[in-house]
Amino acid sequence: MNQTHTIFAPDAIQKGAILPLMEAFYTIQGEGYHQGKAAYFIRLGGCDVGCHWCDVKESWNANNHPPVAVAEIVRKATKYPARLAVITGGEPLMYNLAPLTSALHQAGFKINIETSGAHSYNGDIDWICFSPKKFKAPKDEFYQIAHELKVVIYHHKDFEWAEAHAAQMHNNCQFFLQPEWSKQESMLPNIIEYVKKNPRWQISLQTHKYMNVP
Repeated sequence: MNQTHTIFAPDAIQKGAILPLMEAFYTIQGEGYHQGKAAYFIRLGGCDVGCHWCDVKESWNANNHPPVAVAEIVRKATKYPARLAVITGGEPLMYNLAPLTSALHQAGFKINIETSGAHSYNGDIDWICFSPKKFKAPKDEFYQIAHELKVVIYHHKDFEWAEAHAAQMHNNCQFFLQPEWSKQESMLPNIIEYVKKNPRWQISLQTHKYMNVP
């Protein structure tokens, strides 16, 4: 069996040897605790959460994104000087991330993940950005292991929903409120006032969109 057939064996995705890669790119992290840092983004295809306001709906169907070998994903990441990798989606924890995170660490990367928490944690990840969604409940484990809680604010009721999740987080978690992009103009003033009254929260903006970078 040649190498191509070995990589694309039927259980290769289940083992995490290959992953459906929607896109990978070098940019500036625009959101949350690590905003402003140079980072290599690895966006995996496939999502079963289905947020109606999602701005990357093209990621949802994994079948639209050809599987790529982990070694190739990491090889391309090492072409750039930063050693921060952000695994995102879609919903990246739908997959076995152990081979990818192991290979990234061996290449000298710190690894962040952006997840809804709807699937069980796996892999070896340095920073977990937990962004729960109403469309599929998160696993309880994320309330204890996430480093960052980032709640997207789409309407006024989301503040109450954010507090319900914050009440379950461990003491060292960082809390962020982020306006949904299409509601930025109307919701941001409310978020500003809310954070002024509730200073344990911080504001996260999608600054990459202001900077016009991916």
